[in-house]
Amino acid sequence: MKKILITLFLGFSAFLNAQNKISGTITDKENQPIKGVSVFVSDIHKSSSTDEKGNFSINNLPLGNIKIAISALGFITQNKTIAVQSGENKLDLILEPTVFQMDEVIVATAFNKLQSQNVMKVEHESMKSLQQKGTSTLIEGLATIPGVSQVSTGTSIGKPVIRGLSGNRVLVYSQGVRMENQQFGDEHGLGLNDAGVESVEVIKGPASLLYGSDALGGVLYFNPEKFAKTNTFQGDFSQKLFSNTLGSNTSLGLKTSTENWKYLVRGSYNLHSDYKISDGNRVTNTRYNEQDFKTAIGYSNSLFSSVLRYNYNKLDLGIPENGIAEQSTNNNTEYPKQGVFNHLLSLNSTVFLKNSKLDIDLGYISNDRSEFVENAIANLHMRLKTLNYDLKYHLPKIGNVESIFGIQGMRQTNLNSGIEFLIPDAATNDFGVFGTANYEWKSNVFQAGIRFDNRNISSESHGIFGNEGSFEAINKSFNSINGSLGYKTNLTEKLTLRLNFASGFRAPNLAELTSNGVHEGTNRYEIGNSALKTEQNVQSDLNLEYKNSHFEFFANGFYNHINNYIYTNPSGLIIVGNDVFNYIQNNAKLYGGEIGLHFHPHPLDWLHFESSFEAVTGKKQNGDFLPLIPANIWNNSLRAEFNIKNWLKNGFATFNVSDTFNQNNVSEFETKSNGYTLVNFGIGGDLKFGKTAFNINLNGNNLLNKSYIAHLSRLKTDGIPNIGRNIVLGINFNI
Repeated sequence: MKKILITLFLGFSAFLNAQNKISGTITDKENQPIKGVSVFVSDIHKSSSTDEKGNFSINNLPLGNIKIAISALGFITQNKTIAVQSGENKLDLILEPTVFQMDEVIVATAFNKLQSQNVMKVEHESMKSLQQKGTSTLIEGLATIPGVSQVSTGTSIGKPVIRGLSGNRVLVYSQGVRMENQQFGDEHGLGLNDAGVESVEVIKGPASLLYGSDALGGVLYFNPEKFAKTNTFQGDFSQKLFSNTLGSNTSLGLKTSTENWKYLVRGSYNLHSDYKISDGNRVTNTRYNEQDFKTAIGYSNSLFSSVLRYNYNKLDLGIPENGIAEQSTNNNTEYPKQGVFNHLLSLNSTVFLKNSKLDIDLGYISNDRSEFVENAIANLHMRLKTLNYDLKYHLPKIGNVESIFGIQGMRQTNLNSGIEFLIPDAATNDFGVFGTANYEWKSNVFQAGIRFDNRNISSESHGIFGNEGSFEAINKSFNSINGSLGYKTNLTEKLTLRLNFASGFRAPNLAELTSNGVHEGTNRYEIGNSALKTEQNVQSDLNLEYKNSHFEFFANGFYNHINNYIYTNPSGLIIVGNDVFNYIQNNAKLYGGEIGLHFHPHPLDWLHFESSFEAVTGKKQNGDFLPLIPANIWNNSLRAEFNIKNWLKNGFATFNVSDTFNQNNVSEFETKSNGYTLVNFGIGGDLKFGKTAFNINLNGNNLLNKSYIAHLSRLKTDGIPNIGRNIVLGINFNI
């Protein structure tokens, strides 16, 4: 009897869960069914695909309005809002063909619109497209996006720069929560591995309305890989080899989904020796090793959806201090070096309330960073622990108006346990509240919002005042009110205009307020300033886009004014053999933009030509140039797409020429940089031999083995060139 009752109960539960279902048929303009169309409901992390007859179905949907993204290669992506009723729901669609890339749903903005519907211009790149460029690290791939560059230390350490702003002015989101990893340091890398990441979205400009302090310069939003389609099992294995660093990158992923439950696990391992410059010499101790592990479990039904994710990342990084010295292909790091352990735990949930919903994102990050000089005893050892919370209530839609009310906060502690102290033990508390609304009519969209934030930083005293590594206790509170205003319209059927005004802020970080010691990674003595004020900026952005079936053109322009811009300035003094740098403030302005085109000539449907130019200028109020401003870049690419009978599908071949111009607009303690031209090539596709199928990429970067020094390279002061020719072979098998 007991077994019968359990069976009836489970059957009744399954029956209730299956009540809300959507199904339909997807065809082209000739009424022919389209196989393999992706149908994705992001709120419940559930996806399906059409069969040979173009049919699909998704069960266990919440009642009320949900968004469904429908995408297929060669067709225009659709992002539909469907009012789900109890029982069966029908959705039949006709997809329009397109020769350009698929439109993408943007997650980093408030209302998850397609890029073509967005008020704000957001750059979207899939990890697959970045990896096809053959770059050895995630940040190198990001630096190929117009408006994005990097401050680098060899090939192992890279920090993102968005339109001339970096460090704590650029916020990084992973697994739906903000990353915190002592990002104030130039030699503190991104701390993320591209394995298990599906795509990245780049907001270029102040995003404080949605993200609070530290998003003054922009946001990098990394979307994790999707779960497997319902009732399927998927696995993949990938291997990449790098000729220059004799490196390898290995990744294995497994995932499966039922109607309600979803699981995935992925592990990867990176191993690189010292990188080689064009003359054949290697730059000593630029080697590094990386271990990365990701796992996730999700559950969804018609009432709520929840996903728990965990990411462990371990980095062993050599610090190049002796330039081109002992030559070795060993991949075991030498002293000085860094050891970084990062744990990221996130819980992303959505509660469905018929005509509204509540998003709840919780995150915990533990960042353990050590710097070793001569032995295994850490000279500098900092433990940063951060708890984030982010609640967004999507109010019921009123006519054409969508609105969101949100609360965000952070509790962060820093604890030292090394021989030396650069910053004191401290606690940081953030609290913010905001509201934003989106009004859409015909081809016009108007979006506005306002936000209030408070940040409190309190630190402990340490040491004897006046000595290295000593600190006085501080307790500082910073408040800010910010807003944004945006408008998007179609001037013609093919010409789109976006105009945005936004303010942003950044409270001084702990290093800027309190530093008193030698920063080993930068080889300088840094002295903080507890009197620093909040950075406050206002930026205007203008975007024009023209698209027809064979030609695309875009132009982005921006002007960014920052009050109380914080930067380091050499004092002319020397302490313990290191130049002394003080943190000071000055009003500043940055301006520039990106312009580009994509030409797809008819009838050569397999050929694409893309060209883009990016420029940024940064100045202080007195007319002097700001430090760490990237040089202007002109990028040109020719891409061919092809299939060869039944054994090569989605084939591609690319030829890229990247021209970096002279950088003569430098600050008083920088040197000018010469321009250079790099030539890159790539070829690949999906191969099939009998029943064996795999994806292969072969890339050659800096094919001409050009000797050059990037302006934002931290090895520039020692005259050390960037990496020489690098051949990258990547193979991916689906299990």
